Amino acid sequence: MRVLGLLSGTSHDGIDVAVVDFEEHEGMLSGRLLLADSVPYDPELRARLVAALPPAPTTLAEVCELDTLIGQAFADVARRAAASIGDVDAVCTHGQTVYHWVEDDHARGTLQIGQPAWIAEAVGAPVVSDVRIRDITAGGHGAPLVSFLDELLLRERAGVAAALNLGGIANITVVDRSGVTAYDIGPANAIIGAYGLNPLGYDEDAAIALAGSVDDELLAALLADPYYALAAPKSTGKEHFHLAYVREHVAALGRDLPIADLVRTLTELTVRTVAQDVRAAGIRFLAVSGGGCHNPLIMDGLRAALLETEIVLADELGAPADAKEAILFALIGWCTMHGVAAVTPGGTGAREPRILGTITPGAGPLRMPEPVAELRGLELAKG
Repeated sequence: MRVLGLLSGTSHDGIDVAVVDFEEHEGMLSGRLLLADSVPYDPELRARLVAALPPAPTTLAEVCELDTLIGQAFADVARRAAASIGDVDAVCTHGQTVYHWVEDDHARGTLQIGQPAWIAEAVGAPVVSDVRIRDITAGGHGAPLVSFLDELLLRERAGVAAALNLGGIANITVVDRSGVTAYDIGPANAIIGAYGLNPLGYDEDAAIALAGSVDDELLAALLADPYYALAAPKSTGKEHFHLAYVREHVAALGRDLPIADLVRTLTELTVRTVAQDVRAAGIRFLAVSGGGCHNPLIMDGLRAALLETEIVLADELGAPADAKEAILFALIGWCTMHGVAAVTPGGTGAREPRILGTITPGAGPLRMPEPVAELRGLELAKG
């Protein structure tokens, strides 16, 4: 089964796409990566999306329009990707998160937009969507869903191994003999990108941060956020870590702060919070993915702080660092179509595994393949 995975993350800079050709034999799943790409959002659409995100007020009319416009953007990316490799059997879309409701330290709801019917119409294949909420109904956080893929890729490694994703939010999956633990550590690119530093929405090659210095007073105030002391599993997003959040902390300093110093301090915040949790878990092997893995200041900072940890890119696990999350959603799509629960309870806090998502039929009748009882392992390779 060829499955196309789509997502836009908490950095909301564009749409990542991957097509994976899966084959299963007696519970062993192999996947060949046929295509991986990232398509930036149209600047006007991205500006509308940013303007509607919390803590800004918005309207149901704007949410409805964005649901359609983002769905059409996803559909266009999916149509072109499917045509380039000769069609696909199914699609799984994460959509664009616009709100993740956490109350009393637990996820109560989550909202992703990007109407999947546009994708089904454009591609003609069934579309799996709305994949987070079923985990939440089972007591989980709906995040990080990537813990399911991480556990499959790391389960054979000796000692304590982990996968770190540095997207808008930094999340980590820790795998050892006792099982799996996964959670959101805190902000990575989210609050840096909120400043609209350049058209890319991030500090390319850490150029801005490298021109500044860490402001110790601001860093101490940011590190004092109660979120970091919460026990896992836990999840967060731009509902908590956003532009106004940073501005409030800067205003509390009572003095001006050069933009380079601010960006350097926010970058150091990511290094400190990640390194602290990696040390506490005794992690000796760390595979990194997400946009932040291209930030030399973050990667050099982690390597300097974690001398006893082998730090590599996720490519070494067969999942290219820039395509890993799109591969995840292709995998979730395959699992949902085959009746496999694509969630790790230890990763999200759910009571037990659940089959994820809602299916929108394609051009013809919905025909489901024979169910697969469980997955014993996964191997990924480039096609």
